[in-house]
Amino acid sequence: MPPAAAGNLGYTPPDGGWGWAVVLGAFISIGFSYAFPKSLTIYYKEIQEYFSVSYSQIAWVSSVMLAAMYAGGPLSSILVNRYGSRPVVMVGGLMVSAGMMLASFGTSIIHLYLCVGIISGFGLAFNLQPALTIIGKYFHVKRPLANGLAMTGSPVILSTLAPLNQFLYDTYGWRGSFRILSAIVLNCCVAGSLMRPVKMQQNGEEQQKSPSEEEEAEQNTDKLLTKDSQSDKEQGCLQRFFDISLFKHRGFLIYLAGNVVMFFGFFAPVVFLAPYAKDMGIDEYSAAFLLSIFALVDMFVRPATGLLGNTKWIRPRIQYFFSFSVVCNGLCHLLCPLASGYTGLVVYSIFFGVAFGMVCALLFEVLMDLVGAQRFSTAVGLVTIIECGPVLLGPPIAGALVDAFGDYKYMYYACGVIMLVPGIFFFIMHYYNYKKLDEEQRALPPVSMRTCEKGEK
Repeated sequence: MPPAAAGNLGYTPPDGGWGWAVVLGAFISIGFSYAFPKSLTIYYKEIQEYFSVSYSQIAWVSSVMLAAMYAGGPLSSILVNRYGSRPVVMVGGLMVSAGMMLASFGTSIIHLYLCVGIISGFGLAFNLQPALTIIGKYFHVKRPLANGLAMTGSPVILSTLAPLNQFLYDTYGWRGSFRILSAIVLNCCVAGSLMRPVKMQQNGEEQQKSPSEEEEAEQNTDKLLTKDSQSDKEQGCLQRFFDISLFKHRGFLIYLAGNVVMFFGFFAPVVFLAPYAKDMGIDEYSAAFLLSIFALVDMFVRPATGLLGNTKWIRPRIQYFFSFSVVCNGLCHLLCPLASGYTGLVVYSIFFGVAFGMVCALLFEVLMDLVGAQRFSTAVGLVTIIECGPVLLGPPIAGALVDAFGDYKYMYYACGVIMLVPGIFFFIMHYYNYKKLDEEQRALPPVSMRTCEKGEK
């Protein structure tokens, strides 16, 4: 099967030029979106003692933040479709900054849930989705590489924030640290400013349009507006912003079903890595350094995964590559309790960084490969709103296991099984999906086969 098609964007993506500046902006924006909730775990043990709360209660801070980031996906999609990526990312940076500043005055754990979790979490949603979407507007041939480089922002920023947060806490306490972080995340506004509208080549003339403008969607909307029935108009708006027809898309449903299970065990091992090390008697800086090791490995694995995914051997069957990476995560967590002492945790962090980086580099590329670049914005919005449930519940459930057994190993066993099951599911179902796609393409007339969109799988 050839590489995915451009998805009927109505223009040829430049695959370079200012697109690399856009990748830099996405690198920063995506980096803060994923790294920020993880880096805050450095403060968990101290905040837990300050407010006298349990492991599961403190885990809700990251869970609410990540869940808000995912739940804000559809709203972010609507704003991107209406205004483009640049202003949405800049507003998101301001929201994260405001949330952290308000949290620094918190008097209870509930206050942190509201400020860090909800306000900053929704701000991260406005950083994540526009950055993912605009890459698909600027790149097609080099899209796996561009996505891999952009997703590298998470480990790069995490490897910086982890030791920085420990230093800030020792120097200024958690309240002062939150105020400094409030200023640091304003860099997301700078990242947003780089995301200018793509220049489109159409009929030999260069036009600059918002990357959110989709010709087909506009035409469909205009037709709907000519109808007299108000219900028809409402249905047209729903279809434009959410594209519920995706729930009839075989590849999308496979992706969604596996990811819903996977995300119950995806973030908890990272959230509890530093607390686990501290519980084993390892000092604070060495525990924080485990996150830096994890992030450093992750940092190199993501672009390498993008390069591999862009090869002629991998890209036609990239879904198998993603399935393999999910299985690797599960095996790492199952073997983690066998690691003894700090050296064992370092080895685990290295292997976990490899497996985690592979999943993150491919996570959105495989979705775009399945549904096509044109439908990606609405697809990722639907995926994130559904995934916010397991993202929200995963770490607290893991924390409850630690509270119940007084030992982290059962939490890592559970996460290993939770990751292994969807990995195997992906292998089986994508084999079925590829087989059905081949059958459907062979059944098409020769001309139709050449013009069909293989990117919409």
